[in-house]
Amino acid sequence: MIKPITGLGPHGERAASPSTLKISEAQAELIAARRYTIAIVLHTLNSDWSKQILAGAAATLGRHSAAIIEVVDCQFNGAQQNHDLKRLSALRPDAIISIPVGNADVAEAHAQVQASGAKLILLDNVPTGLMPGSGYSTLISADNFGLGAIAAELLAAHIPARSIIGAIGYDADFFATNERELAFMRWMENNRPDIEVRQVRFRQKELAGKATEDLIKSCKHLEGCFVAWDEPAAGTLKTLDAFKMDIPVTTVDLGNEVAAALVSGHLVKGIAAQRPYDLGVAAAQAALLALIDQEMSPWISMPGIPVTLENILEAYQLVWHAPAPLEFRKAVRRS
Repeated sequence: MIKPITGLGPHGERAASPSTLKISEAQAELIAARRYTIAIVLHTLNSDWSKQILAGAAATLGRHSAAIIEVVDCQFNGAQQNHDLKRLSALRPDAIISIPVGNADVAEAHAQVQASGAKLILLDNVPTGLMPGSGYSTLISADNFGLGAIAAELLAAHIPARSIIGAIGYDADFFATNERELAFMRWMENNRPDIEVRQVRFRQKELAGKATEDLIKSCKHLEGCFVAWDEPAAGTLKTLDAFKMDIPVTTVDLGNEVAAALVSGHLVKGIAAQRPYDLGVAAAQAALLALIDQEMSPWISMPGIPVTLENILEAYQLVWHAPAPLEFRKAVRRS
């Protein structure tokens, strides 16, 4: 079910496994005695992905007597993130775990974190100019290139020959989504050259539905869609419903809304899932190991999981660390 890692890190790094972050008993005793403080800075607190990141990080830090002193919601706003990172750096927590919401525009504030004496663990993206070791301790992410390829393969299985499909992407210089879109396009070029892909972009996730509408109006014979991740995909699904279009959709992240669409058999035919709870665990472990000056790889990554109706119950358990909701289990039994 789990695919091998195919992407490279932002500086061309090969991925290291999260298993390299194991904390020994002796290290655990040292860490617990120091009672470290950690701040977490996320792009949003509303998504299922973010909630799982926090759950994994909180459980891991708690086991090692480390306290989360603040959780920040940047609301996808670079200026807000800059403000909060500078404020947190002045408070001097022992470490900050952050997902940069941009590249050059949030680079200075991220650079100040490690310069202030705190350890910086990055999620998904590395701001312009920051280098592992000096600018941050490590990057933790899914294999986003692999996720894009998975989404392409899942969608292609439902697309007739010589069709037109849409790729609905994020209009921001963001490593994770850039990798997904690049891999999606490359997979189609290499494996389904008969398919024409038309790309549209949304600047904010709330505008994905409008981007989908623009795509529909410019293409009378649209046969499928890929959306960069699950939250904007929900907007795409609403727009397709409004236009009474029953075409296959794939996306990234096993959020509950798109998972519900998958089990219902409505529009969503496949999901390229990452494991945010486990990414949160890895980020917490990396922060604690960095604080005791343990060397680690510059990019630590996890492969994606192709999710279809056939394996969603097992995949949900693997991603969420919990049984699939009862309505999902009932729907799968009826199918």
